[in-house]
Amino acid sequence: MDLQPVLNRIDADIDAATDRLLDLLRIPSISTDPAFAEDCQNAADWLVKDLTSLGIDAAKRETPGHPMVVGHIDGAGPHVLFYGHYDVQPVDPLELWDSPPFEPAIEDAGGVKLIRGRGASDDKGQLMTFVEACRAWKAEHGALPCKITFFFEGEEESGSPSLVPFMKDNAEELKSDIALICDTGLFQSKTPAIITTLRGLLGEELTIKAADKDLHSGMYGGLARNPIAVLSKIIAGLHDENGRVTVPGFYDGVPELTDEIKAQWEALNFDHGAFLGDVDLSEPAGEAGRTPLEKLWSQPTCEPNGILGGYTGDGFKTVLPAQASAKISFRLVGTQDPLKIRENFRAYVQSMLPSDCTVEFTGHGASKASAMSTNHPAFEQARAALSDEWPEAAAFAGCGGSIPIAGHFKTILGTDAMLIGFAKDDDQIHSPNEKYDVESFHKGIRSWARILHAMTKDA
Repeated sequence: MDLQPVLNRIDADIDAATDRLLDLLRIPSISTDPAFAEDCQNAADWLVKDLTSLGIDAAKRETPGHPMVVGHIDGAGPHVLFYGHYDVQPVDPLELWDSPPFEPAIEDAGGVKLIRGRGASDDKGQLMTFVEACRAWKAEHGALPCKITFFFEGEEESGSPSLVPFMKDNAEELKSDIALICDTGLFQSKTPAIITTLRGLLGEELTIKAADKDLHSGMYGGLARNPIAVLSKIIAGLHDENGRVTVPGFYDGVPELTDEIKAQWEALNFDHGAFLGDVDLSEPAGEAGRTPLEKLWSQPTCEPNGILGGYTGDGFKTVLPAQASAKISFRLVGTQDPLKIRENFRAYVQSMLPSDCTVEFTGHGASKASAMSTNHPAFEQARAALSDEWPEAAAFAGCGGSIPIAGHFKTILGTDAMLIGFAKDDDQIHSPNEKYDVESFHKGIRSWARILHAMTKDA
C-alpha cells in the first residue's frame, strides 16, 4: 500500500481529527475517584463506537474496576498490538486551571496552537494519534496495512489493579508480534525517542509512633521521644555523603551501562542546565560520579515524597506529636527485586528505631524495571520512519518513569514492547492546565502512519 496518499489524507483531515480528540477530552474519565465511574464507562463506549466505525471488531470488556476496550482487525503481514489508556488524573487543585479541565479548547500561544484540557497529552491525545493514523489508512486503501489489536485500559492512572488478571485471562487473544505503546514523549521536546529502558517502582509508607497522645513540648521536650525527630533521622540516613542509597542490598541487580549505550546517550547532548532551569533549579543532585542521564535513566533512586507529623496549620502549636509518617518511593533498574528491597528497607527502619517507638508499614505497588531488546526489526524500522518525519533524527533513549505494562507484555504475553510518544516536557501532565500542541498531535499521526508502512511494506 502506498504511503503518500495516507499522509495527504492526514494533512487534509487534521481539523476533523482534532475535533474528535476534543470530544473524547470532554469525558471526565478520572479512574481513581468512584464518582466518575460512569464517565469511565462513557469513555470506553466512545472508543468502541469510534473503532467500530473503522470496521474494527471492538467491544467493551468489563473488569472488577473500569472496563478494557479490545478491538481486532485482520490484515496481511505482522500482527501489531497497540496499547493506550483512556483514564485521566484528577484535576485538583481546580483553582489553578485557567479554563475548565473538561471543556477543552484550542488556544493560540504565540502562534502555536495548543489543545488544553485534562488528558490532552496523557494519554487521550497520544492514544488517538494511532487511531487517526489507522483512520487515514482505511480511508485511502479501504483496509489497514496489517493485522492490529487495539487494547485500551481505564485504570492506568489508578494503579492498574485489573490489568494483570485481564492479560492473564486473555493472553491468547492479546498475543502479537510486537506491542506498541504511546504514553511517552519526545526527548527534550524535539527529538523523537524510542524508549528502551523503564525504571520499576516501589512505594512504602511508614508511621512512627511514640507516646499515646500529643505532648506539651515544654513539659515533655527533652525527655520524651519525638517521632518527627526519629523519622527525620531515618530519612536522612537513607543516603550517604556521596548520594548512594544505604538500604542493605539495594544495588543488587543494578547493571553498569554498556559502552554502546553510553555512546548513544552522550550523542543526545542532554542539556541538564536547561532541564533543571525549567523548574528553577541549577545543580544536579544524586549520586556522585554519574552523568545526568545516568541518574535519570539507569540508576535507582530513593525519594521521600511526603512527610506528615505534628501541627501543620497556621500559627504555632508547641507539641511533641504522638506519631509522624512519610511516603518513600524507589525507582528501580536492572533486575532489582522490589519485594526484597521492601523487606530490606523495613529491616533498616526497624534497626533505626529507639526505645519507646514502634513503626507501621503500608506498601504501595511493587513493579520491576523493564528493558526492551532492540533486536526486533521493528525498532530500526520505526527509528528510520520517525527520522523521516521529524527534523531531528530519532534516538533510542531511556525513561526515568515507570510504565509496568511494558514488562507485562513480555512476562505475560511473551511480546516485545516498543514505546514511542509525542508529548513534550512542558505538557503539564498530571498538573493543572495540561496541554498538547496540535503540531505534535499532527506529526504523531503521520509518524504512526510511517511506522506501520515501514513495518509492513515488505510483508
